[in-house]
Amino acid sequence: MSKKYRILIADDDTDIHEFISYNLKKEGYKVDSALNGFQAIDLALKKHPDLILLDIMMPGMDGIETCQQIISNDGLNDILIVFLTARGEDYSQIAGFDAGGDDYIVKPIKPKVLIKKIDSLLRRKERINSKNIPFDSTNQLIEFDELKIYPERHLVVKDNEEVFLPKKEFKLLLLLSSKPGKVFTREEIYIYIWGDDIIVGDRTIDVHIRKLREKIGEGYIKTVKGIGYKFENKA
Repeated sequence: MSKKYRILIADDDTDIHEFISYNLKKEGYKVDSALNGFQAIDLALKKHPDLILLDIMMPGMDGIETCQQIISNDGLNDILIVFLTARGEDYSQIAGFDAGGDDYIVKPIKPKVLIKKIDSLLRRKERINSKNIPFDSTNQLIEFDELKIYPERHLVVKDNEEVFLPKKEFKLLLLLSSKPGKVFTREEIYIYIWGDDIIVGDRTIDVHIRKLREKIGEGYIKTVKGIGYKFENKA
């Protein structure tokens, strides 16, 4: 895999910056650094990195809010975001996925684990970008009663009000709604949304489904026990 990728490190700990930056540059990555969320957003707009390593606990604007602002920008929502969390902070990891993050790394950071995870995420992104989407994708309006999905605009409207969906939630909704009534297995969802080089935990899909139901209503997405999920028009 080509190592001409740009990584943005966003962490208020300068020692973390030096440590991560040294190991990434040694592997051939281009590296930029931000000490807070505001700097991270500014650099993301200027440099458009391929991946952001984002510390959750930062002063001023924490990693969760920073992530939400980045992925809500149409020009930045293709950037991979990996959260840096303290050991045992399960709530932070869940919050990170809820905010639209792609993965997380637990501190203290081990260089080999860091590089392997970043390499895997970027390989996954390469494969997804290079192959056809394996379901019926369309740029036309998808409409189910009071729910409207605009694929090209990355926009969802429910009861005439815009619904904010992070990139993974939007892709998941687009996948399920592309074939109403079809049961998508958990494995299919992982491959279509995250790629076949799966790193994330088993609860990742469940978290995204739960958040989707909270935002668009409980009736659309049905659980098929032991298999996966399907989309149904409430009507």
